[in-house]
Amino acid sequence: MELGLVGLGKMGGNMRERIRRAGHTVVGYDRNADLADVHSLEELVGKLSGSRVVWVMVPAGEPTQATVDRLAELLEPGDVVVDGGNSRWTDDERHAEQLAAKGIGFVDCGVSGGVWGLENGYALMYGGDAEHVAKVQPVFDALKPEGDFGAVHAGKVGAGHFAKMVHNGIEYAMMQAYAEGWELLEKVDSVENVREVFRSWQEGTVIRSWLLDLAVNALDEDEHLNGLRGYAQDSGEGRWTVEAAIDNAVPLPAITASLFARFASRQEDSPQMKMIAALRNQFGGHAVEKK
Repeated sequence: MELGLVGLGKMGGNMRERIRRAGHTVVGYDRNADLADVHSLEELVGKLSGSRVVWVMVPAGEPTQATVDRLAELLEPGDVVVDGGNSRWTDDERHAEQLAAKGIGFVDCGVSGGVWGLENGYALMYGGDAEHVAKVQPVFDALKPEGDFGAVHAGKVGAGHFAKMVHNGIEYAMMQAYAEGWELLEKVDSVENVREVFRSWQEGTVIRSWLLDLAVNALDEDEHLNGLRGYAQDSGEGRWTVEAAIDNAVPLPAITASLFARFASRQEDSPQMKMIAALRNQFGGHAVEKK
């Protein structure tokens, strides 16, 4: 089939290659002309024939909204737009309504796989009407990992990005647990080879995982991570997961704590810890460190 792909960055560029390897035609557009097959959305739409499918892989928020707005003007009834970025599920509902008014279908798709997806395949979680999903199915089949699993029609519009959001929330908590365990192992004198402890966990333990494999890779590159600053950004999906938990009265203590730990990483000198130190000094005479 033919596919228009908007956004050819780290994810989109590799997705284009994997889809092409499966025998499909991909017309790619990116603001970086060196990456693009065409140089405008108008040209991209013009290159596609029949019932068109355009997959959007641009940052969530205003970039996605602007792209959907323009595609709403360029596409025709019967065409389908897929948002494969990290949009919020509530945006999906709005985009589907906007495009439906012009007879254009909409599918939201959470995509996981990162820079490894080209070779290993991408885990896909998509939402939308069955008729719209069916038009995109050959692309889903091309992108997914080998085997029976790795892709799911999660439900109606918004379900794909909601599922990916929860996936990322779980990812936050898992990474935080590995990080906390690593720090504790590094702290004590009795454990002399933390990296090999992590490596030993890769076989036969209940905590073995791809994230653990990646942790070992990182430690092989820099055994004590001395070259890194203790700072970690959050993508926004961790925040959305916690907000959804509040809206639905679902307790998420581990995921919430892992999100707040990201915030703590951005503080060179935590104001909260200043107050805690001051209080401990006041009630217990505990020592404080002066600047």
